[in-house]
Amino acid sequence: MRRRVFLKVIAGSAAAWPFAARAQQRERVRRVGVLMNLAADDPVSQAYMNALVQGLHQFGWTDGSNLHVDTRWAGSDPERFRKYAEELVELTPDVLLASTSSSVVALQQASRRTAPIVFVNVTDPVGQGFVATLSRPGGDVTGFSANEFEIAPKLLALLKEISPTVRRVAVLRDAALVANAGMLGAIQGAVSSFALEVIPLGVMDTDAIERDITAFAARPNGGLIVLASPRSVVHRKQIIAQAAKHNLAAIYALRFFAADGGLVSYGPDALDLYRRAASYVDRILKGEKAADLPVQAPTKYQLVINLKTAEALGLKVPSSLLATADEVIE
Repeated sequence: MRRRVFLKVIAGSAAAWPFAARAQQRERVRRVGVLMNLAADDPVSQAYMNALVQGLHQFGWTDGSNLHVDTRWAGSDPERFRKYAEELVELTPDVLLASTSSSVVALQQASRRTAPIVFVNVTDPVGQGFVATLSRPGGDVTGFSANEFEIAPKLLALLKEISPTVRRVAVLRDAALVANAGMLGAIQGAVSSFALEVIPLGVMDTDAIERDITAFAARPNGGLIVLASPRSVVHRKQIIAQAAKHNLAAIYALRFFAADGGLVSYGPDALDLYRRAASYVDRILKGEKAADLPVQAPTKYQLVINLKTAEALGLKVPSSLLATADEVIE
């Protein structure tokens, strides 16, 4: 081959390499591992996943095309959190998404900081040690927080407004969760303004839930606040049934408790958090660092009132409260 022709071939090939590399990078299928805290057949978990997938689609990511989403469902089982976190990490994802604190802990232990983590529905991420500060997370974890402790007075006020005779409040929480302990403390700190007695109850299994609520309801003028936790979500139908059985006015942290028959729910719009989490997954996939993405708080809170349940409990919901509700179930 003549020298001039040879150099032309080399030059043409070299010029083509960057274009080929860029095209290959664009076409590379990225991988996201998702660890959910609920069971796969729970309609709530399916709604959360749909919100996440829809959010990703808005940013140009389609599962099965330029993105592969691996999902595991822990169903509040500690052993499953550990096992499934290890499975997801072994798949070498580009980003991990953690639903609630339990998923964050499991993925951190399994990943050893090999992949960034975006969390959803986590309360007090600073207090739990997931991030350094909300504005500058500073590590490989960031995301979207859930309930802030400042809503504790709101929960107590709602309970008193919808059931003025309440004098005793049982707070159903998972004692093993740092976030639930913090929220219980916030409720206890605010209770003096409402002349209420607070009694913490656990939410371990079906037998304990029935036993503890039955014992609490043996005395009159009781009400119930149910904090968000994997266990309370898994056992929500039993909790709602026990509240109805013992004629207890109850406030729940998430909308689907009211949709499933609970009296009132007040808390962040969880579906909105999952949609927003897709934006952080997108930004990390495009090269940004989790350390540079500030933790975001809820922007939408929902007050949902189940009038059918109120009538069954013999409660008259004030018209002023109905007027402020985001949703009324009749």
